[in-house]
Amino acid sequence: MRIALLAHLRHPIAPPFAGGLEAQTWSLADGLTARGHRVVLFASGDSDPRFTLNPVIPVHHERRFPGLEHRGDAGLTAHLDDGYAAACARIAAGGFDVLHNNSLSRLPLEPRATAATPTVTSLHVPPYDALRWFVHASVTPGHRITATSRAQLRAWWPDGAPATASVLHNGIDPAAWPYVARGDGSAVWCARLAPVKGAHHAIAAARRAGLPLTLFGPVEEPDYFAARIAPALGGSIRYGGHLGGAALAAEVGRASVFLFTPCWDEPFGLAAVEAMACGLPVAGFAMGAAPEVVGEAGRLVPCGDADALAGAIDAARVIPRPIPRDRVLRLFTRDRWLDRCEALYAQARAGG
Repeated sequence: MRIALLAHLRHPIAPPFAGGLEAQTWSLADGLTARGHRVVLFASGDSDPRFTLNPVIPVHHERRFPGLEHRGDAGLTAHLDDGYAAACARIAAGGFDVLHNNSLSRLPLEPRATAATPTVTSLHVPPYDALRWFVHASVTPGHRITATSRAQLRAWWPDGAPATASVLHNGIDPAAWPYVARGDGSAVWCARLAPVKGAHHAIAAARRAGLPLTLFGPVEEPDYFAARIAPALGGSIRYGGHLGGAALAAEVGRASVFLFTPCWDEPFGLAAVEAMACGLPVAGFAMGAAPEVVGEAGRLVPCGDADALAGAIDAARVIPRPIPRDRVLRLFTRDRWLDRCEALYAQARAGG
């Protein structure tokens, strides 16, 4: 198939990844290409050049409009709308068999867009007012909508999802996250350094549990990092920087427990799955999709309770390491995810 893949534009679709949405969009382009599909990635122009790239905007918008993603900035909104409108027109005229929409824009959801090209829209965020109405109004036979978890699907449609909406769990390549049979007694945390990811809770719990902790990830909100993270560093608490690929997998794999501390309704939790693939049990907060993703591979407690999280660390550490790995191999592999994507593409084409 000839597939258009439309990305979110806050960060480039390139390693090291800013977050799970960027990682999954890159993995989708890579995996579909490996399966023989002709993929055109519609993303920021500074995305990975190994793909056939059709730039929506010249560079990712965090570079030109830093820190304005969630602030309703009129200039950023106009910049993104102009880019997405032109990209949607090129997709409609491009003879694509299907569009996989990973953006957070309302424009690919318009009926004229989904009528022009069979569309699969993957929702990677909880429902919010700027997008919720457009998603609900976009339900047509030629438009398949996915959420990354059952919890997220219920959040978007509390009264029941339409027949054209379903759960599409994210998937990873287990070979990229090698299993390590034994940890070194430390804890590890990976995510964007922002309040919603809760690194400060991980630090507090690790200190209570008496475990060394290393944090990895990009500093998304410098003020938060300066006020809540930097003063806590030192001794057994370390910031390891923003790593990607094999370097991050090696750092994660040597630890004994993964701390997963979402302070929002986490849509999925890709970092937890990556750690589980390495054999790490999870201690964390039961927010959003966390219970669905972690299952028997960890111990979860109410959000914000550092004492309970310290206890969960002790409880999780005794879980045998094959259990998290086996859960990933059973539920969250890239091959399983790509199989499901291909099935959704066929359904969208048949429905349209």
